[in-house]
Amino acid sequence: MNEVELDVVDLKELILSNNSFGPNDVAEIRQMIAENYGHFAELRDAVNEMEDDPALTPAGKTKMGVCQFLLGHFAESLQTLRAADGSATALFYCARSLFELKDFDTAIETYEQAQRAGYNEDQCKIFIAESHRYSGRIEKAMLLLDDIFGPAEQTAEYMYQRAATVAGVGGRRDEAITLYQRAVQTDENHAGALFGLAWENDRMGNDEEALRLYERAAKAFPTGVGALINLGLIYEDRNEFDKAQMCYKRILDAHPDDERTRLYMKDASANGNMLYDEEMQRRNDRLAQTLNMPVANFELSVRSRNCLSKMGIETIGDLTRTSESELLSSKNFGETSLIEIREMLVSKGLKLGQFAHEKKAPEPPVDTSHLSPDEQAMLERPISDLNLSVRARKCMARLQLNSIGELLRKTGDELLECKNFGVTSLTEVREKLTDLGLKLRGD
Repeated sequence: MNEVELDVVDLKELILSNNSFGPNDVAEIRQMIAENYGHFAELRDAVNEMEDDPALTPAGKTKMGVCQFLLGHFAESLQTLRAADGSATALFYCARSLFELKDFDTAIETYEQAQRAGYNEDQCKIFIAESHRYSGRIEKAMLLLDDIFGPAEQTAEYMYQRAATVAGVGGRRDEAITLYQRAVQTDENHAGALFGLAWENDRMGNDEEALRLYERAAKAFPTGVGALINLGLIYEDRNEFDKAQMCYKRILDAHPDDERTRLYMKDASANGNMLYDEEMQRRNDRLAQTLNMPVANFELSVRSRNCLSKMGIETIGDLTRTSESELLSSKNFGETSLIEIREMLVSKGLKLGQFAHEKKAPEPPVDTSHLSPDEQAMLERPISDLNLSVRARKCMARLQLNSIGELLRKTGDELLECKNFGVTSLTEVREKLTDLGLKLRGD
């Protein structure tokens, strides 16, 4: 099917009228949106229509769940697919959603289930290796990739995953770049391989080549958030603020509650000639207010309160970053408590695990024994209280640093590794902290 034909097809009608659904259908949807991003709205409309259909069959739920995954609605996709027909396709995209929600071990188990149900064995192995890589088990990932032979070794996905794993080992940049290049030669629209190549060129200072590759990665679908963020920042550096906003808008189409991207959009709009959506700002402000509400404000059973306290869950936001399985794994936390928590979140329009992808890895502890009570309280203050410049503030958002205490866990070198964060910004941060009698880790 050529580009002209793709543009005249109504994607929504194609999805809703096609009773069968499998890998070839997914590939066609991706190709259509990559050729014309306007089809994204049709995909979204089709999903909305399926979500409103009370008579949707189990097979229909598989289709809806896969389409929710393509939209980037991973928590909703997982919930839908778990109630679907149990097919190999449903299981595979359950695993894909679990991976995106950073539940890597459960994703591995589900890929194995999909493989037993008949999904392509090599493809499942490749994505199992990816899950091990993201879990930090680089050697395990490499061993799995080494055990794949035949036609699968020549696929773009295999070469991309091998390149990313080699890059994770460290010290083998040339090998990783060669593998990324081979992946792109095999599939010129492979978003992951294009991003990998762009990132390596970015690190080497090849700005024009990095821009070209990021632009190619941004045309693929689904496009990685990292590619769109990095491309947007490059456009901002080139004073092409309208292009930067289009990158951020594409992220917000799929992830309207992404605080980091909302910040970038606001900055780009302030410098460009397009207006920032203030209604979105108000919606997100209301969401942030809700997420910061203490669970102690709600009428919960003593057992539920005790379990949440033991798990360090203090706010509604903490609950939305915690999965049902994590709650149930806590001692004395049973189905009754789970239902109670679900109902509490539903009353606020939220659900368990909704923002699980935002959960951050634990940071090194900061010694606060030498600080006075007032100084220790200062660590809980938001970073916005430092009144940093736009560029420094972008780095804080990119590193997902929200409080002054979280900033103090970083070293100067770690901050300098953040894109577009230079010595001037580091000096600014240090001066702001010095004014408060504080300093970065290692200073």
